[in-house]
Amino acid sequence: MNRPKMQSVPLKNIKICDNFWNRYTNLVHKEIIPYQWAILNDQLEDVAPTHCLENFRIAAGEAEGCYQGAIFQDSDVAKWLEAVAYSLETHPDPELEKLADETIELIERAQQPDGYLNTYFTIKEPDLRWKNLREGHELYTAGHFIEAGVAYYNATGKRRLLNIVCRMADLICSLFGEDGQHIDGYPGHPEIELALVKLYRATGEKKYLRTASYFIERRGKEPNCFVEESKKPGYRRIFLENNEYDPYYAQNHLPVRQQESAEGHAVRAVYLYSGMADVAYETGDDSLLEACKRLWNNIVNKRMYINGSIGSSAYLERFTVDYDLPNDSGYSETCASIGLALFGLRMAQITGEAHYFDQVELALYNTVTAGIGLDGKSFFYVNPLEVWPENCIPNTSRSHVKPVRQKWFGVACCPPNIARTLASLGQYIYATKDNTLFLNLFVGNQATVSLDSGELKVRVDSRFPWEDTINIETESETGCMMGIRIPSYVHRFKIAVNGDSVQYTMKNGYVMVPVVQGKSRIDLSFSIKPRLVYPNELIRACAGQVAIMRGPLLYCIEEMDNPTPLSSLIIDKNTSFTEQWDSALGGMITIFADGWRESSPKGAGLYHEMPCKREATRLKFVPYCFWCNRDPGEMRVWIRAL
Repeated sequence: MNRPKMQSVPLKNIKICDNFWNRYTNLVHKEIIPYQWAILNDQLEDVAPTHCLENFRIAAGEAEGCYQGAIFQDSDVAKWLEAVAYSLETHPDPELEKLADETIELIERAQQPDGYLNTYFTIKEPDLRWKNLREGHELYTAGHFIEAGVAYYNATGKRRLLNIVCRMADLICSLFGEDGQHIDGYPGHPEIELALVKLYRATGEKKYLRTASYFIERRGKEPNCFVEESKKPGYRRIFLENNEYDPYYAQNHLPVRQQESAEGHAVRAVYLYSGMADVAYETGDDSLLEACKRLWNNIVNKRMYINGSIGSSAYLERFTVDYDLPNDSGYSETCASIGLALFGLRMAQITGEAHYFDQVELALYNTVTAGIGLDGKSFFYVNPLEVWPENCIPNTSRSHVKPVRQKWFGVACCPPNIARTLASLGQYIYATKDNTLFLNLFVGNQATVSLDSGELKVRVDSRFPWEDTINIETESETGCMMGIRIPSYVHRFKIAVNGDSVQYTMKNGYVMVPVVQGKSRIDLSFSIKPRLVYPNELIRACAGQVAIMRGPLLYCIEEMDNPTPLSSLIIDKNTSFTEQWDSALGGMITIFADGWRESSPKGAGLYHEMPCKREATRLKFVPYCFWCNRDPGEMRVWIRAL
């Protein structure tokens, strides 16, 4: 694997101007970052204290008290800083930058003389440092700080946070190894692997890449590191409620090259696979890349929901078996879809194959957007495909399902993860390689891109996914090529340059169009009419049901628009769909279809032998990403069909 990979265009070179996405991206610096800052500082009366920044003050010796919060609470601060970095890159804000600088200075004061940075172990468990890698999340938290440090350096050119994370990474690199003289282990929760590769790319320091590779190569080999560490003096359990050790949960049941299926905790899995892809590319390791392809294919072909979410079990937030995709009890953590998008982005860039972006697009347009309310201040941790609010009650198998978005969570990994994802959306739009610019997502924007032959200015005018015409204006210094991704749901398309049809070639899912010197215009059009999607017969939870999609958008029915219970509704498979523009929620296309409502005869008991009645009705569908942004109530994606 000696070929160069595609590269994302720097965020500062992209200005998103998009009807769909700006309702989210504009929230980042206006609402999301300030709201989350207030929560990290315990400034909101109606949100339980997080103690996040207070933990750093205590660790720095500037306040008294005990550690409070989850063991990985520091990572919320790291992800907030990463989101700030991306925001500053696209929306310079001196006041926000000053606030971030002050936070970084606090973090530096909390860092230990040897470079160690983790307020839980500094304050609460100093004797347990590096002794419980299975549960301790030290390396996971370090990974998020490294990502923040690299992002902040790229955005501002300031090295303070980068220096902090380099000192921490230097410590980690000096401690870990398989030679008998170092700690032989790896993180229970992967994350640091991909972060160390980012740090290697930012600094050129090869030991960071070597350590990332070590963590990946050691994983799953015998003797099992988590079993061995439990035998050592000073070992102590942290999560006492999880007594049974399951190597599948942490993806260490087999060496990574031998793993055939996505197993265990879904977020941990896709973070690990992202790190594997990064190391595979940087080291030229084709066999490791093949493992990534195999695991990707298992996820998207057998273990992924129709909305691009993953992790079907609420117990341990994990994958189960192929085709086990329950709708009303599925977990589908928002962070897991973000991790899937990160994994897919890497695989697309390394292989040059556009099909990876089908699932990236699916996750971004559906689950990631559903995970945050249009107020920027409410969140879903769990993203099921069917919700009956009355049975989402505590101490039951559906207590994890929330019928309305929450202001925050005791374990709040998802909200700051959404913040950094929306702030860095531009990384998914374009990729460059040699003298070619690739357009991966049809997001309206203006960009300035550096190619081998010179500068290219691009303007994408798009009302996608509502409209199916994409207009691309280019201004090139010397001429170049442009590759435009053709999604799998597009079966026919037309492309013209300056109003004239042109000869084109297809390569790896991209239509390749020559861009001449000077100004030109490329017009791409295709159909994104509503379509019925049928489940594989092995997805038992969806037997006899269909879903509706339009382009990348999944649709659902909500209680406020349809008769209840929603389980009584049936769609006519031969219906003619009607599309209607609705100005609610910033504007969206709603879909109407013919169907029936089924009901029991009057006076029927809990079970009866009388045929049900069917009454014709008109069904209304709205984009899944917007569900519960109006009135709360029942929601359903899959619906019976006749």
